[in-house]
Amino acid sequence: MAPPFDDGLLDDESALARADPDLRQIAEAGARVRLESVTSAEPLAQAVARLAESRPRAVVAAGPDSRLLRAVLEPTCPVPFVAWPGPGLPGWAGALDLIVVLAPDGTDPGTAAGVAEAVRRGCQLVVATPAESLVGRHVPGRYSTLLPTVTGDQLATAVVMLDLLDRLDLGPSADPEVVAAALDDVAISCSPFRDLAVNPAKLLASGIAETSPLLWGGTVLAARAARRIAESVRRATGRAALAADAEHLLPVLAAAPLADVFADPFADEDGDPRPSLVVLDDGSLDPVVAETRKRLVDQAEGRGVRVETVTTEADGAVARYAALLETGTFAARYLRIGRVDTD
Repeated sequence: MAPPFDDGLLDDESALARADPDLRQIAEAGARVRLESVTSAEPLAQAVARLAESRPRAVVAAGPDSRLLRAVLEPTCPVPFVAWPGPGLPGWAGALDLIVVLAPDGTDPGTAAGVAEAVRRGCQLVVATPAESLVGRHVPGRYSTLLPTVTGDQLATAVVMLDLLDRLDLGPSADPEVVAAALDDVAISCSPFRDLAVNPAKLLASGIAETSPLLWGGTVLAARAARRIAESVRRATGRAALAADAEHLLPVLAAAPLADVFADPFADEDGDPRPSLVVLDDGSLDPVVAETRKRLVDQAEGRGVRVETVTTEADGAVARYAALLETGTFAARYLRIGRVDTD
């Protein structure tokens, strides 16, 4: 049986002090974005000057950290875009193509091999990785640019690369300062010093603590944030947390037993927890997204399933993704704090 959850611990100074290193790490996300932006400013400007002369035939995001770039670029990139998370490169990639690689820690041998292959083929290449890492040592080449990173933070590293692609008109707006400001806003609103009544992350944690949450985001980026938050919730609670498309969540909601307002909440403590629905709303105006959200919420409310909504008013798709993800990450840490046996 999962440990009981005490939301009083979310405002308990001693419990919050024990969790301070983790909470501080989450809150410093905006600072990490700024640090990576400043560190990479000069080589990034040089890469823009070199690559702006002609538009590439295609953009290939290579390496296991390419999935975030795919979520951002695939809907909007004006040239063919391919995410290649496995080793090596597509067989057709060559001098006319731009290869971009994220390697926050720079230790993956497969990524290093892919970078070396891109150099050998004469591809246009930009790699965001620590300069002295395994991957970084394979970057030097006539058509290569190294964006030296220092934080090991996947999101901050991705923002640097997305800033480059934005300046080349190959992706959406991704101003690092806008993203950092959005992360700072979340750090303030979800701060451990803000009590449960006004703290969106603490409220979310309290709302889903005794449930198996189902997370849904209507856009590609919101869906990715949902998957990342579900991973954090599973680690925090040891309970099932599912992020999926609506067609996979609707049957789960439909199968939930009807809520009984007269039921004793302590009578069946060993039973399976009821689901809850967590909607990540990044402000999309797409009518299909709105209709799908309504179907999910109506189905949940019809079965008496609790519905929580995470929203953001950040400017730009990348900033909204970052804000949703940080709110959910804070909530997952508060879930751990509220467990009676935590730490």
